[in-house]
Amino acid sequence: MDAVTLALELAVQDAAGVRIAREVGAARVELTQGLPLGGLTPSPAALELAREQAGADGPEIHVLVRPRAGGFHYDADELAVIERDVRLAISAGAHGVVVGCLDAAGALDRQAMARLVDAAAGAPVTLHRAIDVTPDPVATLHAARELGVTRILTSGGASAAIDGVDVLRRLVDEADRGIQIMAGSGVDAASVVEIAATGIDAVHFSAKRTVTESGGVRMGSASDGVGGYEVTDRDAAFAVRSALGL
Repeated sequence: MDAVTLALELAVQDAAGVRIAREVGAARVELTQGLPLGGLTPSPAALELAREQAGADGPEIHVLVRPRAGGFHYDADELAVIERDVRLAISAGAHGVVVGCLDAAGALDRQAMARLVDAAAGAPVTLHRAIDVTPDPVATLHAARELGVTRILTSGGASAAIDGVDVLRRLVDEADRGIQIMAGSGVDAASVVEIAATGIDAVHFSAKRTVTESGGVRMGSASDGVGGYEVTDRDAAFAVRSALGL
């Protein structure tokens, strides 16, 4: 695919990230929190501020709706939370949502996904990287397309998209422009050109850096007393854009 036609989507956690996405010319942001956990549902205030920073001519705001870390097989209570969060995000002005539900066998949960597409009330729905842990990503793609999903975010079944380029090419072929294929996971300036060459419609990246702090006191079961958080790095974001010749 010609890099000029490639849409950029930046995964951000705050208004500062949205400002960088606007500067870099991203078509969309995926608004989330807890990126080290794979991303979790952001707060209503985070969405409100993101919309303010995007403005009328900035990137679209697509909200990741994921109630917890871990896998993507949800019980009835968790699915109810996801469905309500989808409705709340759209009613609060999100342009679309990013979701993914699997059944007990690890395949796409068609019934759950149908509920979420319905909850989005016609707004674009992205199936996130839940596809990458399904036993048959191609079958998952076809199921998502039948359900009316707009796009799929995938690493081609690998931990990093650069290692899944063969599967990405196959997914692009299978999609046949009936559903968008967006590559993400570990995308940076060194890998984005090869990833883009698979023919994907969009590239998703976080361009993040870690800010570390040492408090000396454990704050949670995963803490060792050294805290930290991730922020969007402007230079890293522009490096991806430059690598594509944009």
